[in-house]
Amino acid sequence: MLWFALVLLVVTLLAALPSILEGRRFVIDRAKRQEAPGKFAELSQGVTHYRWIGPTRGPVAVMIHGLITSSPIWEDLADTMADLGYRVLVYDLYNRGYSDNVDGPHDTDMYLRQLDDLLAHEGLEDGLTMVGYSMGGMIATKFAATEPHRMHRLILMAPGGIDMNESDFGKFCRTTPILGPWVHGIWAGMRFTRQINEDAWAAANPHVVDTMAMELDRRGFLPAILACRSGILTEVLEDAFRSINRDGIPTIVIWGEEDGVIPSSAMGKMAQWNRKAHHEIIEGAGHELPYSHVAEVSDVLRAMLREQKAV
Repeated sequence: MLWFALVLLVVTLLAALPSILEGRRFVIDRAKRQEAPGKFAELSQGVTHYRWIGPTRGPVAVMIHGLITSSPIWEDLADTMADLGYRVLVYDLYNRGYSDNVDGPHDTDMYLRQLDDLLAHEGLEDGLTMVGYSMGGMIATKFAATEPHRMHRLILMAPGGIDMNESDFGKFCRTTPILGPWVHGIWAGMRFTRQINEDAWAAANPHVVDTMAMELDRRGFLPAILACRSGILTEVLEDAFRSINRDGIPTIVIWGEEDGVIPSSAMGKMAQWNRKAHHEIIEGAGHELPYSHVAEVSDVLRAMLREQKAV
């Protein structure tokens, strides 16, 4: 009987290990939020951290970050937009940065509701330029398709919602009941950490590395990543892109030449779905182009936005 009790104890501890690891991560609370720049809005689903960058007057650009990042990754490109005269609004998606954890399906509806709530909180109605990176590009795209009358321009960087290269690890965790979430809870953080430390852009972007390290240490982040893999990241936005094309919303799409997450086939499909979109490719850039190739992306934005403003 002793061996049976020992085996049962080991099995119980192993089963509980993801919860134990998650419980050791820090909680976003009032004390932690005192460290944060910007402001906080109490929205319908939870508290959202946001910040304004740039002039107090001018057209508004809303910048939406991606799956495993938070709003500080926009700092350099937000300055570029500000230099072009934009009032830039950046914010943390739920379960990231200093925003609240939110349970339930992490689909486009949840993130669109957060965006709509924040825009209403700030009294922003129309004339909006939406800038979305990766998963944030999906949120920006769905907003543009559902609220075309509020749009001025759509800018996407390595957008999801078209084609995506999913790792074997990610697919296993997403599709395998019980064991998949367990594996994700134990190894996903270590995989992200190793990937960040090995990537060539990391040495030149210590503030981004620090931001991502904070994400990996906060409670609620890794469960949200898995929820997004099963939710928003499974969605294909063909109808949304076609709707944007019909509505004639000016669209700029910036791709990384060596993106291992969004394959080159995505550009071809999007060119069919939105024939009016303007495409730019950043040579040598991977999926991290908004913070690994800031100068090149900034050059594209300056050239395109000044050109379109002059027309």
